[in-house]
Amino acid sequence: MENKKKLPLDGLRVIDASTVLAGPMLATYLADFGADVIKVEHPAGDPLRNAGCHKDGESLEWKLVSRNKKPITLNFSTPKGQELFHKLAESADIVVTNFRPKTLEKWNITYESLTKDNPGLILVKVSGFGEDGPYKDRPGFGTLAEAMSGFAQVNGFPDRGPVLPSFALADQATALLGAYATMVAVYERDNSEEKKGQYIDLPIYEALMGMLGNQVMEYDQLDIIHGRRGNRTGWSVPRNLYETKDHKWVAISGSSQPIVERIFKAIDREDLITNPKFVNNQTRLEHADEVEEIIAEWMKLHPQDAIIERFIAFDATIAPVYTIEDIVKDPHFNHRGNITEVPDPHFEKVKMLNVAPKFSRTPGEIRHAGLELGSANEDVFGDLGLSASEIAELKAKGII
Repeated sequence: MENKKKLPLDGLRVIDASTVLAGPMLATYLADFGADVIKVEHPAGDPLRNAGCHKDGESLEWKLVSRNKKPITLNFSTPKGQELFHKLAESADIVVTNFRPKTLEKWNITYESLTKDNPGLILVKVSGFGEDGPYKDRPGFGTLAEAMSGFAQVNGFPDRGPVLPSFALADQATALLGAYATMVAVYERDNSEEKKGQYIDLPIYEALMGMLGNQVMEYDQLDIIHGRRGNRTGWSVPRNLYETKDHKWVAISGSSQPIVERIFKAIDREDLITNPKFVNNQTRLEHADEVEEIIAEWMKLHPQDAIIERFIAFDATIAPVYTIEDIVKDPHFNHRGNITEVPDPHFEKVKMLNVAPKFSRTPGEIRHAGLELGSANEDVFGDLGLSASEIAELKAKGII
């Protein structure tokens, strides 16, 4: 029999007791690299099962976010459910929650209670606003973080109001930061003398706030309050989206002097290289409207394919603006396996984005899409010592 490929996080057990969306994605990133992730849902089902686009009554969002996980059901609001959750936590390296602090306290689920018989446990507490502070008991979602972090204020065009992202930006940022923080905590535990775990206080707003650059220092030292710049930045010019003759779009970025000079050559304006207004990045920033207009007018004279071909010939940075159809068909993305096809219990196979980044020796993999509600109950609760009749009784009582 062929040996099963060993993944880098094999042997690491994670209890995903979180719901939409930062906590579950954090656990998904660990599952992609081999962690044994048990997804705990209320017996009525996780809200994510009703989210997003559906096909034949099945949520495609669930299939993506709950890939590689073992779904079990458990009602935390019952004493027996709390007892079983604590027993489950005894077997775990990591527990991920995203309930408000007072909700976890009401359910008798605390770091102290979970680590009583498992001092090495790492508890990741995702929340809207964190474990302490004036807002700690407020409900919090990614949308609120996108507003309060400063993101919406700088997103959009200067002649219009703030713009929220059309996808779960704050949740995804939190999931990535949380996965990194979790593995830092695992490394510290495994390399410490005490082998003791800790809890991670992970509010959603902090992750996105940390991605917004150097705004705090610029405000502190220069009194700068950034506004909306559309597709531009305050760093370099040119940087924008440009409409082409065939009403498509391309993106360019002149983040270094050699690249800018190649862009000027590509648009047949080598004279701009020595023009005092455009000779370096600082002068270009001072005359940004003028240089952007020159490039935009040139773009309107040529179709997208010809523009890209010419820019590549001059080794100048450029990219087309893609739809998802373009992404799925792109030869580079397909060559690198960025999109993969995985087994699915309802549709036989589904396509989704593959695991990233790529590891040379121990790459992650997607083994299956999200599974049926409670499909791992017998295996997981059986491992805790419950008999088939006990599991059936718990189900009948609505505890699992």
